[in-house]
Amino acid sequence: MASILKVDELQGITAAGDITVTSEGGAATQSLQQGLAKHWGWFDTNTSNTVRNSFNNASITDNSTGNYTVAATNAFANIYSCVGCCTGSASDPNVSGQSGAIYSSTTAATFATQDYNGSTGDADFSFLSTGDLA
Repeated sequence: MASILKVDELQGITAAGDITVTSEGGAATQSLQQGLAKHWGWFDTNTSNTVRNSFNNASITDNSTGNYTVAATNAFANIYSCVGCCTGSASDPNVSGQSGAIYSSTTAATFATQDYNGSTGDADFSFLSTGDLA
């Protein structure tokens, strides 16, 4: 029978935030904190700048057609966080485009989106960021 561990908080012994997880095969380890998503969201910028779902997200700003800034509630330690994003259409799953993003500050990432023809345009987009929080 499998065991169930129920806790509200995990802390490392060496340091509170230092928890290492061993891989399935036992050959590699990874820091639990490093492997977590720290900021993510799914936005409909095609019609209304609606936040469909998000985590650690304070706001979205429509800078211009196909250009947005999202603000994180909790700041990253630096601007060198890894952010991945994709563009698509909630109404037509066969439509996809391209997007790019960069953190311009420890609390804000700027995104550029294009439609499937490569033209700058408003679209649904989602992103996921990893890195160290401040």
